[in-house]
Amino acid sequence: MNDNFSHIDQPDTGYLEPLLLVDDSPVNLQILFKTLQGCGYKLYLAEDGKSALELALTIKPALILLDIMMPDMDGYEVCEILKRNPETKDIAVIFLSALEDSSAKVKGFSVGGVDYISKPFQPDEVVARVRNHIKIHQLERQLARRNLELESENFQILNAISEGIIALDRDGAVTILNPSATEITGWAEADCIGRQFSSLGLFNTDDNYVIPEHQTLPYSSYRMGKANFSDMEIIRRKDQHLISVSLSATPKAEGGAVIVLRDISDWVKSEENLRNTREQLESERQNMAHMERLSTTGEMAAGIAHEVNQPLTAIANYSGVAKRLLENEAFDKEKMIDLLDKLQIQSKRASDVIQRMRGFVKKPDAGLKPADINDLLRDVIALAEVDSRINDVGISFKPGEDLPLVSIDVVQIQQVALNLLRNGMESMVGLDSRQRGVFITAWHKDSSITVEIIDSGAGVEDSAKDHLFTPFVTTKSTGMGIGLSICQSIVHAHGGEIGFRPNRDGVGSTFFFTLCC
Repeated sequence: MNDNFSHIDQPDTGYLEPLLLVDDSPVNLQILFKTLQGCGYKLYLAEDGKSALELALTIKPALILLDIMMPDMDGYEVCEILKRNPETKDIAVIFLSALEDSSAKVKGFSVGGVDYISKPFQPDEVVARVRNHIKIHQLERQLARRNLELESENFQILNAISEGIIALDRDGAVTILNPSATEITGWAEADCIGRQFSSLGLFNTDDNYVIPEHQTLPYSSYRMGKANFSDMEIIRRKDQHLISVSLSATPKAEGGAVIVLRDISDWVKSEENLRNTREQLESERQNMAHMERLSTTGEMAAGIAHEVNQPLTAIANYSGVAKRLLENEAFDKEKMIDLLDKLQIQSKRASDVIQRMRGFVKKPDAGLKPADINDLLRDVIALAEVDSRINDVGISFKPGEDLPLVSIDVVQIQQVALNLLRNGMESMVGLDSRQRGVFITAWHKDSSITVEIIDSGAGVEDSAKDHLFTPFVTTKSTGMGIGLSICQSIVHAHGGEIGFRPNRDGVGSTFFFTLCC
C-alpha cells in the first residue's frame, strides 16, 4: 500500500458504495478487507489519520471504519476534523478499538461516531453493522433527495398558484412571499424577507390612524396559534392604493403562520355593478307599476266620476235647502242641524273616494311597512265598488282569521289584489254566472299568508295558460299585457308566489298570491 493509503481493485458490478478502512495495523486492515470483500462495497484503505482525512475529502465515502489508537493523530481527532468540515461532516464513522471501558465508547459518540466495534473483529458483526449503517446512509440520502424534490415542487406550486402566500415565523417576520403575494401587495420578496409583517402597513387603510399590530387578523395566528378568516378586508398596497382581498391566517405547527390573500377587487366591482343594475331594474319596475296604476285609474275614471258626482249633487241639494231655511223668519234649528249632518256625511263620502284613488295612484314610500291583510283587502274592495256596480258583479269577502302582520309595500300589494279582482269581474261580464259574484278570502299557514280571488267567469283558455304572466301578452282587446306581469314582479319582490288554477266545478278560475310573514 503505497503512500500509506490505497484502493484495492475489485470486480466492477455497477455502482458500489465507497467505504474507507483506517487502521495503523496492516494485519487489521487485511482482516477488514477480507471480511467486507464481495459484500457490494468499494473499499479504500488508510494507515494513519492524515491519510484518512485526505482520502475522505477525495472519495467522500459513505462510511469510515476508524481505528481509535493510532500514532500522531488518534481516531477521535480524525472524527472531530471530519465533522467540522462541511464536505465530510455527513460521513458516518464507526470506531474500532480494543478498549472496552465505557468512557472510550462515550467519547467516541460525543465526537460524532455512530457505532463502535471491539477488537478482535467478529466478521459477522462487522458485516452486519456496516450493512445497517450503509442502509441508513442510503435512506438518509434518499430522504435528502426527496426533500430537495419536495422543496422544488413546493417552490413551483407557490410560484404557480394565483393566491398570495406569505409565511411568517413565530415573531411575525416574513419568511416566504410568493409572486402572487408580490403582485397583490406590491411588495417585492427581497424587500420583505426577514422584515416584520406589521411594518408593511397592509392594514393601515386610514391615513389618520395606524392600526396596532395586535388588532390585525394575522397577529393572533402567529402569536397565539389561532386560525382567522375574513371574506373581505381592505388592504393598502405599497403604492398606497387600496384593494379588497379575502384573507386567511393559519398557524403553523412549528410556530408562525401562513397568510393566504386573494384579490377580490374585480368581484367587489362586479357586485357593485350588479347592485346598481338591480336598483335600476327595481326603479323601472316601480315606474311601470305606477304607469299601470295610472292606466287602471283611467279605466275606472267614468265610474269614479259617477261615484264622486253623487255625493257632490247631494251636497248641492242640501246646501240649497239649508239656504232656504235660513231665509225663513221661523228658523228651524233642529232641521238645520240635520241638514248639516247630511252635508258632512256626503262630503266625507266624496273625500273618501278621492283619498282612496290618490293613495292608489301615488308612488309608494321607500321601504316595507307592517300591514294587516284584511284591512288592505277591505280598501281594495272599496276601490273596486264602482267597477262592481258598472259590471253588475258583486264582491263577497271572508276575512282571514288570526292573520299576522306582514311587512309589505301596501300600495303595490293593493295593486296586485285590485288587478286580480277587476280581472275576475271582467271575466264574468254578460254571463249568467256573474250573479255568483267574486269571492275574496285570505288564510295563514306556516310562514306565509295566501290571498285568493275566486271568479265564476269563462276561465283561462288553454292557449293562454303558459303565457299568462308574460309581459305584453294579453287576451283583452284593449289591454296592454303588463298587468299580470307587473303583479308577478311585485309578488316575487316580496318573496312570494303568484298563480292560478281552474275551479273544481269547472266554472271560472282561482287566482292567488302568497306573502311571507
